[in-house]
Amino acid sequence: MMDRKKIRLKWESYWFKTLGRWGSCPLTCPIDRPHPRHIVWSWIGSFLAITATSYLAVKTNSPLLMAPFGATSVLIFGVPDSPLAQPRNVIGGNFLAALTSLIILHFVGSSPWAMGMAVSSAIGIMQITRTLHPPSGAVALVVMMTQPDWKFLLTPAFEGSIILVLCAVIFNNLAAERTYPNHWL
Repeated sequence: MMDRKKIRLKWESYWFKTLGRWGSCPLTCPIDRPHPRHIVWSWIGSFLAITATSYLAVKTNSPLLMAPFGATSVLIFGVPDSPLAQPRNVIGGNFLAALTSLIILHFVGSSPWAMGMAVSSAIGIMQITRTLHPPSGAVALVVMMTQPDWKFLLTPAFEGSIILVLCAVIFNNLAAERTYPNHWL
């Protein structure tokens, strides 16, 4: 009898956590709309960073840009105070995700289960090293889907991340109300 009651309580708790909290929030919950000045700074900063990275990629004939860097730009310019947007997370997360997935790719291949292993292992390693960066999950998938050689670790994963972080440091600190980074390590 007690087991049924525990199961019912867990079931109700699960559905409350899934649906109940949102019932009391307005449509914008839990994120408030940023000040228009913040939006303009985010737009200009991300525009300049992606443009600079693209320009350097063309001029140096190096693949410095990859799709996950668009998501990185959202973090480093849209929410630069986020712990997930700090340089340690951007550079370390992208580097570790690329390294982890390259190891898995070269030892196991790129089957569907290997793709799952690459992303989940990258998440675990980033959590252990305190370098969690959500776009790095996409870095792991890029590696598994494109099957690059080991140079991917340097270009674009490491060098591209450094360029974006440098752009964020320079640009975000031009605004009086922004400080980036909150911490380096």
